[in-house]
Amino acid sequence: MLEALRRGVKGIFIKILLGLLIIAFAVWGVADVFQSRGQGPLAKIGKTEISTDAFQQALQVEISNLSRQFGRRLTVDQARALGIDQRVISRLVGTAAIDNHARDLGLYLSDATIADAIRNDPGFQGVGGTFNRDAFVEILRQNGLTEQRYFAERRADEIRQQITGTLTAGNVPPAVMIDTLHRYRGETRTIALLTLDPEVSGKVADPDETKMKAYYEQNKRQFVAPEYRKVPLILLTDAEVRKRIEVSDADMKALYEQEKDSFATPERRKVQQLSFPDRAAADKALATLKAATSFDEGLKALGLKDSDIELGALTKRDMIDPKIADAAFRLEKDQLSEVVQGTFANVILRVTEVTPGKQSTFEEVKDRLRDRIAGERAGRALQDLHDRVDDARAGGGSLKEIAERLNVPFMEIDATDKQGLKPDGKPALDNPDAAKIFASAFIGGGGLDREAVQLESGGYAWVDVAGVTAERQKPFEEVQDAVKVAWIEAERRTALNTAAQAIVDRVNKGTSLEDIAKELNLEVKLAQPVTRSEQAEGLARPAVQRAFSLARGTAAAVESPDGKSRTIIAVRAVVDPPPPTTEQRDALRKDLERQLQSDAIGAYVNALQTRLGFTINEAVYRRAMGLEAGQ
Repeated sequence: MLEALRRGVKGIFIKILLGLLIIAFAVWGVADVFQSRGQGPLAKIGKTEISTDAFQQALQVEISNLSRQFGRRLTVDQARALGIDQRVISRLVGTAAIDNHARDLGLYLSDATIADAIRNDPGFQGVGGTFNRDAFVEILRQNGLTEQRYFAERRADEIRQQITGTLTAGNVPPAVMIDTLHRYRGETRTIALLTLDPEVSGKVADPDETKMKAYYEQNKRQFVAPEYRKVPLILLTDAEVRKRIEVSDADMKALYEQEKDSFATPERRKVQQLSFPDRAAADKALATLKAATSFDEGLKALGLKDSDIELGALTKRDMIDPKIADAAFRLEKDQLSEVVQGTFANVILRVTEVTPGKQSTFEEVKDRLRDRIAGERAGRALQDLHDRVDDARAGGGSLKEIAERLNVPFMEIDATDKQGLKPDGKPALDNPDAAKIFASAFIGGGGLDREAVQLESGGYAWVDVAGVTAERQKPFEEVQDAVKVAWIEAERRTALNTAAQAIVDRVNKGTSLEDIAKELNLEVKLAQPVTRSEQAEGLARPAVQRAFSLARGTAAAVESPDGKSRTIIAVRAVVDPPPPTTEQRDALRKDLERQLQSDAIGAYVNALQTRLGFTINEAVYRRAMGLEAGQ
């Protein structure tokens, strides 16, 4: 929860420690220490238990934040595929380990110290730079935190920073390490390349039946027909439900009038604000400004410049203090206000630019209104249909009968494998969630009353199994043509690899790549000098990486991205970069400091875990993630 709060405000909340801890836990991780009991906490380190609720709450926070970055809602399954669940467990276990150590050391911070840290946190300060209690309370409310809980979590976090800050304070990279990293990153190589196609390595003769049968016996798994299932399917998509929704002009006009303000662009003003700790100082400054020949001259007399007082272009809602906002939005352009006594400071205001607001007309926002109403109604209709289908399934009806009764789309896939492909290799269903839908159909056998599959694009799918065709080994006679093609491809790859290696051997013994190219009627190309992190024209990333493992004048063969050809690469020149500039050295030092700090914290947390002892209850974890026993 505290982590969610940190992401909601800017300020000292976002400290380097959190980044280091996340990196460290990602590197060091949590050892595979699992128990098989089905009850109790999800994890335990020392005497500290990590509950399922704590894990799921932290996981949802992580998923929400990643969903905002990706621009779409991630499912728990997708989060698990990305390793988010393991990262969350690692962070919870690592944090608990540090908390255990802090208790052992008897570390404590007083309420006064924590209160002072909160008051000075920029995330809770108003425009005037003073603590804004209303903002503090509102942020706690949004994140479901009481002051007492926030104080407790903030105290624990500050103590962790004290420990890890002390641990990493001396991690200063030596100059030789900085220079080595600079050379590693900045070194460039000039690479010559020759592409060797299968035709160059010679034509492969067709195999006889003996060779094909031998290949078939050695590679039988290539010639297995997968299990196919006949799948009755109700596919209820958001798009399908929206077709049933009618939105009248009256509906749209009613919503427009109800939320007219949300379709308005508010007035925006560029505001200058001079803040003073007391009324006397503000009155004195106002007198100076009024006596000056111009506002700029008055500012100079006060020892200020425009950049000291500019708040930028703001709407009235952007200004935290209502009294100051009201005063600013009553001023004429370039008018100097009287002293305004705000909640946190006494201020003098001036407006230098006014951009009038604009009210969008009904016609301008009509399409947006229609989409919104249709979306809301479709959501309710979709949920209603979901419940009706589920109720009907509970009554024992078949999917086809239910679809006819409720007038929802039904189809029957005669044969599909687990990947959603028909026997001819074509997709069995044209839907982005096809793999997810058919994966459900392949859980267990026929006769199961499966849960509805929730679709990423909105909607639901229900599947049954009407028939199963078991996996079978195709006999040689059935796949003879496919065996022939596979054998020829394998022989071509072997011949291509042999020819490529022969060229590499000749280059490494002194023959020039150009001479070999002439023999083969091929062309040698010279790529532009590249660093390890750059892409060279005509070379895939693995080829560049391989080039940086070679000595100057030597060669190697690499596979092309499509696997159908080979590229012979030869390193022509190796050039060290010039000495780093001051800016480059500073950037390198910061990179190395972060890595050294991450390594130190990772080693520290790993040692704590080993000393304290910890377990992860696999059964509880699997239930928390909604995993089936067979997955």
